[in-house]
Amino acid sequence: MQHHDGTSVTADHLGAVAWRKSQASNPNGDCVELAHLANGEVAVRNSRDPRGPALVYTRAEIAAFIRGAKDGEFDDLIA
Repeated sequence: MQHHDGTSVTADHLGAVAWRKSQASNPNGDCVELAHLANGEVAVRNSRDPRGPALVYTRAEIAAFIRGAKDGEFDDLIA
């Protein structure tokens, strides 16, 4: 299956991937989960809807997001 940057697919169409979430996630299960795909891309889904939509990003896009989060670029969203 080939994906394009930021493409939305149904999470269950991604096959047997290992979804994971942050250890700091909400104990009620309201989390964002990520999975590494065989083609090197990264899928992101809402844990409350495991068979629902997943967004697929390139490794470079995910790396840029993580760098921005570490640098505090999104802190205003939770203030």
